[in-house]
Amino acid sequence: MGQEVICAARWGGKSVRGKALLETSEIIFLCDARLKIPFSAIRELSAAEGELRVRTGEGLVVFELGDRAEKWREKIANPKSVVEKLGVKSGQVVSVFGELHPDFLEKLTVQRCAVLRGRMARDARFIFLGVATRKGLNLVKAIASKMPGGAALWMVYPKGQTSITESDVIGAGRKAGLKDVKVVGFSATQTALKFVAPAGKG
Repeated sequence: MGQEVICAARWGGKSVRGKALLETSEIIFLCDARLKIPFSAIRELSAAEGELRVRTGEGLVVFELGDRAEKWREKIANPKSVVEKLGVKSGQVVSVFGELHPDFLEKLTVQRCAVLRGRMARDARFIFLGVATRKGLNLVKAIASKMPGGAALWMVYPKGQTSITESDVIGAGRKAGLKDVKVVGFSATQTALKFVAPAGKG
């Protein structure tokens, strides 16, 4: 989601000022320390009088967000699906390379997308490349050379692995002449990075 606000937060009998960030699957609060609250850990959630009240098994945290409190509550209570986060709309043409979880492919089908496995569609709006190791990045250059104008490439890779890192993925995209523009949490174990052709190319 990428939303952030400077505010005060209260927990454990103290009030601290810092930066609150609303991410795709967690709230992060940066101050002298770092507080992270995964959505999955939230037991109670409410917003009133400019305060977002978040209760987990470790206790209550109150964020003084002003008029953003209710908006954040709504986004936390009703998070976007992974397909929505990636920007894929109903009926669009999608090309898929590498290994992606069958659940994701099923969601594309439910979205009534035309999905082509292992080949580039001339009118593809999105291309997905699932990679588990650096070796999987060998496909990036060939994919980039065939991307239709205006299409986006999402590279999906494991979180927290040494076999492939964010730097590896970004480097492969840039070497292929693409520009990295967005990152989202694809799943609990994977991250997705979005690449597009720079303006004037493709």
